[in-house]
Amino acid sequence: MKRTISIKLGTSPEQGRRLSLLQREFARACNVLVSLAAENSCRNRVTLHHLGYYSVRDIVPDLGSQMACNAVAAVAQSYKSLIANNPKFKQTVWPVISFKDSGSVHFDKRTYSIKGNAISLFTPEGRIIVPMKPGEFQKGFLERGIPKEAELICRKGKFFFNLVLEIPEVEQRDTGSIAGLDLGENNIAAMSTGKLFGGGKLRHNRDKFLALRGRLQRNGSQSVRQLLCKVSGGEARHVTHVNHEVSKAIVAEAVRNECSTIAMEDLTNIRNRIKAGKRMRSRLHRWAWAQLQTFVAYKSQSAGIRIEYVNPAYTSQTCSVCGSLGGRVKHRFSCTCGSLAHSDLNASRNLARLGATAVASTEIGRASCRERV
Repeated sequence: MKRTISIKLGTSPEQGRRLSLLQREFARACNVLVSLAAENSCRNRVTLHHLGYYSVRDIVPDLGSQMACNAVAAVAQSYKSLIANNPKFKQTVWPVISFKDSGSVHFDKRTYSIKGNAISLFTPEGRIIVPMKPGEFQKGFLERGIPKEAELICRKGKFFFNLVLEIPEVEQRDTGSIAGLDLGENNIAAMSTGKLFGGGKLRHNRDKFLALRGRLQRNGSQSVRQLLCKVSGGEARHVTHVNHEVSKAIVAEAVRNECSTIAMEDLTNIRNRIKAGKRMRSRLHRWAWAQLQTFVAYKSQSAGIRIEYVNPAYTSQTCSVCGSLGGRVKHRFSCTCGSLAHSDLNASRNLARLGATAVASTEIGRASCRERV
């Protein structure tokens, strides 16, 4: 499996100037290729290489042959992502995207090499050796991972090297319990182990962002539009940070309870099923459930825990004790059988039960396949 770590670089002023020059030259090369890719509706790396390699070498001669190939790869990948997210572009004229002078630079094994606590990087004015400043988290991955491709980025005048590592696969746990994970707004997550992750503070912060955007949008000036972009990015980064913290705690809770599987809701097309007022729809459509599930999935893989997605229909209305329909009033769930529980915990226990059924069915299917073989 692959993991990406961000390593801070201890660049000197001269090294920073050279890397900034590399960013500008790389962006020039990418923008040359963009026009060819859009004109020929090309997102294939090999085809784009034949179309634009020599043009890049003529227009940006200092970039070098291998970095020109990396520019081809960067443009091809950008258009692949663009078409994947906007399939309508297949039937229309492809848009001409642009690469900024301060954008990222793609590196491969031929354009960088790690030398102890430093890294050798290609620049148009020759290679430079830059000290790395990894934290304990990054050091742990560097010790057990195989370096692959990377991206050089600059944030607030400081350079970072986002390095992809090939990590040995972790053996999946064969035995253990199944934990159900219910996601929501008032509580970000609830686990069948009894653990709750409150979402009140995050919801309050997002409401503040929403109110601020509403006030700014009524103004409409150029400076306000720039501030809106800044505010929007701040909210997205804050939510991502919270989801990373919550997903890490969820996996830690599963490991502590010796769980082999985490059962999560299959939320496909959930946004099409939301029926509520305008304000509630706005809040729910902005909630990053899929991101949280993605974070839980890849962190679980590192811990050897499987993920099962189950149909969440009626899990919030069904009693986890007797299986009959009960009543729910806010966070209080009650049933005629006498069961009384937190509504989110009750739903997570139903998900765990459904997950156990799914795992059992999978194991039976695998056993029958082995018998036929």
